[in-house]
Amino acid sequence: MVQLYNLHPFGSQQVVPCKLEPERFCGGGRDTLFVAAGCKVEAFTVVGQELCQPRCVFSTLGRVLRLAYSEAGDYLVAIEEKNKATFLRAYVNWRSKRTENSRVCIRMVGHDVEAPFSETFRDQMSIVEMPLSEAPLCISCCPVKGDLLVGCSNNLVLFSLKYQIINEEFSILDFERSLVIHIDNITPAEISFCVGYVAVMSELEVLIVKLESDPKNRESVNHHPRKTTNPMKQAEDTSNDTSQLESDDFVICQKPMELLGEKSKQSGISVTLESTGLADEKIKYFHVRHLLYRRFAPDISSCLLSDDVRLHSLQLLPIFQTGSLTSDRKSSSREKVLLSLFCFFSLPHVGYLYMVVKSVELMSVYQYPEKSQQAVLTPQFLHVITSNNLQCYTVRCSAAAAREEDPYVDTTLKACPPISMDVCALRIQLFIGLKAICHFKNHVVLLTKADPETVPERRESPKRFLSRKGTSVNPKTPPVAEAGWNLYIVNTISPVQLYKEMVDYSNAYKTAKTQSCIHLLSEAHLLVRAALMDASQLEPGEEAELLEAFKESCGHLGDCYSRLETQHSHLALPYYKMSGLSMAEVLARVDWAVDDGSQKYERGLIFYINHSLSENLDEELSEMKLVCGFILEPRLLIQQRKGQVVPTEFAVHLKETQPGLLVASVLALQKNNKIGIEEADAFFKVLCGKDGDRIPQLLVDFWEAQLVACLPDVVLQELFFKLTSQYIWRLSKRQPPDTTPLRTSEDLINTCSHYGLINPWVNILISSESSVDKNYMEDLSKLQSLICGPSFDIASIIPFLEPLSEETAAGLSVHVLCHTRLRAYEQCIDSLLERCPEAVIPYANHELKEENRTLWWKKLLPELCQRIKCGGEKYQLYLSSLKETLSVVAVELELRDFLNVLPEDGTAAFFLPYLLYCSRKKSLT
Repeated sequence: MVQLYNLHPFGSQQVVPCKLEPERFCGGGRDTLFVAAGCKVEAFTVVGQELCQPRCVFSTLGRVLRLAYSEAGDYLVAIEEKNKATFLRAYVNWRSKRTENSRVCIRMVGHDVEAPFSETFRDQMSIVEMPLSEAPLCISCCPVKGDLLVGCSNNLVLFSLKYQIINEEFSILDFERSLVIHIDNITPAEISFCVGYVAVMSELEVLIVKLESDPKNRESVNHHPRKTTNPMKQAEDTSNDTSQLESDDFVICQKPMELLGEKSKQSGISVTLESTGLADEKIKYFHVRHLLYRRFAPDISSCLLSDDVRLHSLQLLPIFQTGSLTSDRKSSSREKVLLSLFCFFSLPHVGYLYMVVKSVELMSVYQYPEKSQQAVLTPQFLHVITSNNLQCYTVRCSAAAAREEDPYVDTTLKACPPISMDVCALRIQLFIGLKAICHFKNHVVLLTKADPETVPERRESPKRFLSRKGTSVNPKTPPVAEAGWNLYIVNTISPVQLYKEMVDYSNAYKTAKTQSCIHLLSEAHLLVRAALMDASQLEPGEEAELLEAFKESCGHLGDCYSRLETQHSHLALPYYKMSGLSMAEVLARVDWAVDDGSQKYERGLIFYINHSLSENLDEELSEMKLVCGFILEPRLLIQQRKGQVVPTEFAVHLKETQPGLLVASVLALQKNNKIGIEEADAFFKVLCGKDGDRIPQLLVDFWEAQLVACLPDVVLQELFFKLTSQYIWRLSKRQPPDTTPLRTSEDLINTCSHYGLINPWVNILISSESSVDKNYMEDLSKLQSLICGPSFDIASIIPFLEPLSEETAAGLSVHVLCHTRLRAYEQCIDSLLERCPEAVIPYANHELKEENRTLWWKKLLPELCQRIKCGGEKYQLYLSSLKETLSVVAVELELRDFLNVLPEDGTAAFFLPYLLYCSRKKSLT
């Protein structure tokens, strides 16, 4: 189910003063409603919110089965029935009809009119009769050229609109039977025609083709009807076999199918063109391009099937180039340039909207909450009626058309809500007894009728769904007029008024559900876009209001995306550009406070400001304290006063609330060469109120961030020197940082290659020292990690290690690490034996490898023997280390060599186990 908003797209309503129950009705241009009842057609004038008034009445040949109006040519066309025969007639110059008894001229299509009758034709209505070899079933007028397409059981007949020139001052409207489209295996229930695009719909199938005027395929057209090879002949034969097998005992159904583009040729429907027009015809159609075939399966859940599974409301909707129409009602059709074309059709519970111009694509699927009876598509809405509801849904036509019209959409310059965005229902309005609907201009016309308490109609056999050729779609004769009906004109409110309501409604979602807020604002934006694209329907002065609403909607969407932390946050830039707002106005309108009193920082605003200022916009910036997000432009963080670096108020605010964002911003400025190294250091010192040699923690955070970012223009050794000097100074003074560090040693080791893994023996050494606070250990770990890294120049730091005494575990670890990196292993062994003998074996296991392995017996073994002789409080530690050393040496040396390294004055019983192991290891291996 689609989301429902309780908005108010419908305004006032009025009752049409019809004399008889309407059987068919349709809109007539900007100001007229035609209503057919009995054997008459009533025309009513509809202007704005005023009550509709009767305009004229004219008689028809019989009961009207189908009725359509063409704005191009300003004519009305009808399929009429009399004595069980159907007729096709067009009513032209109907505005000259003054009274019901006024004279009417009846003429045959294509017959020349002689000049003496010109004055008569000028002042009276004409009826053009168009005879057909088959009974007409449905009709459609091209909204661009005014051509008429007529659907019959086996073909479609195209009547081209033309004008007979009577004299230099006067011409009359006429038609020419120019093309016959032979179609096999589908009987049209509804058709729709627009500038060469033809949509045909049966009860469960839809076919869309394009009549091409490319002469290179001229051989595809015949001037006499002929049978063509069906590309799916086997499928047709199977269908015929199926028809023979049909009976009341079982049902055979074809499976659902959707074929797009050239694949739709495989539908099994043959389409053949037969040209019947004159040789000098301006536009000729030479071949057919297949675009879409869609077949639905009937609902066989019940043994008795009703009309519930029939398709309805086939419609091709064109959208033209913006501003292509003049304000004059009688704008020439040649001024209309087709931009996009959409096709809609519907099942009782699901509607489908396709885009069919450059590519065929299913844009939207509409799930109705109850069974629909009819629907009409407009550039702004989809109106659907059920038995008791008038429903209004949003559409994506303007989103698709915007991308066709403007190549800059979906760039940093312009944006538009996506075509794939979910549609929604703006309103479901209670309306009892709805039977039919039509739409023209900003009016929805509804026929309501109370359901008579009669016995339900007999349900037809299910087999009527199974064969395309065996189904008759002759329009049903309307029942005798009954009481309890009304014809309403419901006025849709102006786009600007509905837009404002949608914006107000969206405010409820601003804090709770940002995505819902964006969705509704996007719908409002598309509403305004659609109205601007249909400028011919606008009231005087309405276009200026819409343009203002369009800019405002862009500003609202920019606000949403500026605070949205998603992959779409970059859309803040194009929407703010389209809004026409200056940067100062953008910054002044953003409210960054959130519920807990903290500040909300998102990257959408950053993206906008960074790109906007990089374009060198010449404008005065507003107060910086209004901005609370990532800022990647120097003028928003740093000012220069008399050659001195001065942080802005915004920078001070960031330091207090989000120091990590501030560091990241300055780092980005340095990376983009908008601030130098010394300037950055001075910036943090001034910002933190430190002068002289005092280094604030925020500056240390910045140095660490520089290492992590691996900036190419940073001299690593200088950066190493800054960091190690600060670490050593704080360790020697036991001075904690003035603020909490942004990164721990573990963070740096995991994210920066310059920080190495700390050697495992260091942990044993450090564990020997108690009562060490967390900040002290973090500085020590960072220093140790930096020394263990691959890039550090150890020799340069040795002179600065003096403040770190080897008497402490921290100082000892740093000294031993540095001397180990300098390969002074013997010195390190002496230091460890003297101050932390428990770490000497872990140190040797980690460091005395390969070419340094000889130090086990040349350095460590004699040193341990010597210290054991001297005794003392560390005797047991030395003895334990000696045993582990002898175990290693016994494995590494041969027996003779092992005897040579043992002390001459040692106790034989102590060394005997190791000698025995050494002598037996060959046999063991």
